[in-house]
Amino acid sequence: MKPIKALLILTAALVFSPGCESILDEKPQSQIVPSFFNSPAGVLGGIAGVYNDIRSQWGTEGFTMEMQAGTDEFLTGASGSGPVFNYNGLNGSNFGSAWGIAFQDINTINGVLQYGQSIDVPEATRKQYLAQAKFLRGFWYFYLVQTFGDVPLHTEFITAPSQAASRQPVAEVYELIIKDLTEAAADLPDKPTTPFLGKAATKPVAQLLLAKAYLTRGWLNNTQSDFEQAATLCDDIIANKSNYDLDLWQDYGDAFVPANDYGKETMFVSDHMLDPKYGYYTVGGAAGGGAAQNLTPWFTNWNYPNNSGVNSYKNASGNLVNNGTSGMIRDSYYGRPYQRLRPNSYKWPSGDNAGKNYFLDQAFANRDIDSRYAKTFYDVYISNTSITVSATADHNERGIGFTTKVGVDTAVWLPDYEVAGAPQFVGTRPFKGIVVPPSLWKSDIFPAVKKHMDPSRGANFNDPSTRPCVLYRFADVYLTGAEAYLKAGNAGKAADLINVIRKRAAFRKTNTTAQNEAAAEAMTITAADVTVDFILDERSREFFGEWQRWLDLVRTRSLVRRVKAWNPEAGQYIQDFHMLRPIPQSQIDRVVEGPAFTQNTGY
Repeated sequence: MKPIKALLILTAALVFSPGCESILDEKPQSQIVPSFFNSPAGVLGGIAGVYNDIRSQWGTEGFTMEMQAGTDEFLTGASGSGPVFNYNGLNGSNFGSAWGIAFQDINTINGVLQYGQSIDVPEATRKQYLAQAKFLRGFWYFYLVQTFGDVPLHTEFITAPSQAASRQPVAEVYELIIKDLTEAAADLPDKPTTPFLGKAATKPVAQLLLAKAYLTRGWLNNTQSDFEQAATLCDDIIANKSNYDLDLWQDYGDAFVPANDYGKETMFVSDHMLDPKYGYYTVGGAAGGGAAQNLTPWFTNWNYPNNSGVNSYKNASGNLVNNGTSGMIRDSYYGRPYQRLRPNSYKWPSGDNAGKNYFLDQAFANRDIDSRYAKTFYDVYISNTSITVSATADHNERGIGFTTKVGVDTAVWLPDYEVAGAPQFVGTRPFKGIVVPPSLWKSDIFPAVKKHMDPSRGANFNDPSTRPCVLYRFADVYLTGAEAYLKAGNAGKAADLINVIRKRAAFRKTNTTAQNEAAAEAMTITAADVTVDFILDERSREFFGEWQRWLDLVRTRSLVRRVKAWNPEAGQYIQDFHMLRPIPQSQIDRVVEGPAFTQNTGY
């Protein structure tokens, strides 16, 4: 095969643990040569550099939009823009930030695998290092093949740039992915071990990614054996969860408590550490949106300091108009407002979904019992600044004056149902803040995703988050297994796995034991309920905002159908060829020797 033109890689270090005491020394390399991998330090440096580059994508703005915008879950927020949101004008010039990073990392891993076989370490240590490398090559190729289809396939270390490249068939790429992940799973430890602490790859992580690869290939080819393999792998992880120190939290919301970021439900993360050297920012320097910054908490956050006017009102058209002094100021608890994405609460006026929206009427329709809506979104903003409102102020329809109390009064309430008298009354009772029910949600005011929020920012709340990006949670094992069992023809087993997740979602700490038991029973489904669309809705409830959605819809061949059914912005433009993303134009332009590098159909 012909090599892609390669840029030589800058190898940086990765922090493998949630603290700063167990780290790999940073040894920047402007040029990597084969001899670099002839020592344990070189092998570890190569692996560390690849882990570091995962951080340069997950949590950043462009990649987050790539994974979530233009799906059934999200519409464009007031500050969102670009063709990735609606597919209109999407091309190789405005897409593909991860392409180059992925191939640089694959080349580094090829160097580790090619030259690291003879490093002077105990055999068990060498096997662990090489297993990490195989996992990472499988990880990046799985992203590439799902996103772009046929891609260049490299298994040898490239030392000289080339201006020739070609794409290999998806089937060959999957063969390498499955081989790499199978071998990685065989040699990786059950639990994180030195120097791969924190939540780096372990055996169950490789097994889950392998299950996803089998499941995705099975969807492409309708291969029964692939579905069965995926189901078996998920069963094995669940059966051995105690050996892996993995389990579900009893309360869904506990999965997103910062103190639990490295807890029992978390399987694999991209670290963003407190140490500014490894976090790619200066404490107190705010965020500029640069590479490796975790800005995840803010992308789905509305501009509450600017759009919480205490005397906001409905105009003649029934739309909310911001007016009066804002009842909120920016703080670390409610986060920095970027408002790139907003939950898809568009209510369809006609057609099959007339009177319904995806957010409340489909994904989170069972909010009274299912706790995941309440534990995923902010719906109440408690006053964090005191304001005095005159009875005669412009558009104060309450007819009374008042002063808000910090930490006591509600500045903004976003109920998930209609409230008579909104935005300034609850029925006939004057409300000190504003009430914004679903009919008044719009691009600059909506329920914000709270699961990624980082209150540790304190006075430096404009700095990037130091929380890790959690790529895989243990809950995913159950839902991946359920999808595999459904496709393998065993809807009963699929329902059993889904019910574990749904019963957990029914649990509330404020309930009595009897109430929780009744709620779990009400959430229980049967085999007859399990369809692909049901699983997609369940994945939406479980993983909303967790970088999963675009790949979920692509894997299940549901992207075009569901976007047309639910997303009015993207549905008018999306076509079948959008199941693959465009090859970056920079890659096409580099290939000037031999056959031209082909673009995906439609772009």
